[in-house]
Amino acid sequence: MAFSKPTHIIYNLVGAYFESLYENPLKTKALTSCVIATLGNLASQRLSGVKYLNQDSLIAFGLFGLLFGGTIPHYFYKYVQSITRNPLGILLIERLMYTPCFQALSLYLLARFEGHSDEVARKQVEKLYWPILTANWKYLTLLQFINIKFVPPMLQVLVVNLIGFLWVIFLANKRAKVQRSTRG
Repeated sequence: MAFSKPTHIIYNLVGAYFESLYENPLKTKALTSCVIATLGNLASQRLSGVKYLNQDSLIAFGLFGLLFGGTIPHYFYKYVQSITRNPLGILLIERLMYTPCFQALSLYLLARFEGHSDEVARKQVEKLYWPILTANWKYLTLLQFINIKFVPPMLQVLVVNLIGFLWVIFLANKRAKVQRSTRG
């Protein structure tokens, strides 16, 4: 019975999350995306062994998650599902139309939120866009299809959040490498 309390706490947290997702989906997705983006960036920095945390990067990822990471996907999937319910159709629209645009937007805005000029942000997008987009297509397409096709709708946002956490670690790591090479 020693394990019952932590299990009970986890069930309560997950239950509260689902209740919030049902009652306030946009607000919940925005806040969750903010937390996941910030924690993913923090994990990336810790895994790379930096001595000092890049607080500008943490804030940029959190701000992007709060303002765009939860809201844009919310409206996009709501719209796409009004067009088609076919999992393959949703996947194709998401992978070929939404993903390229969202990746460009995220790379540009992350640089701007870190305080970089328009010129520096554009240069970062030019360096990172194609490698990030192809990696996204390569590594996330199957996971997206599984989520759309086999995961119950109630759990899809949770699964996307788990995938998103790993993606943020990857993205933050790639961006940090480009920034270090640009400085050095």
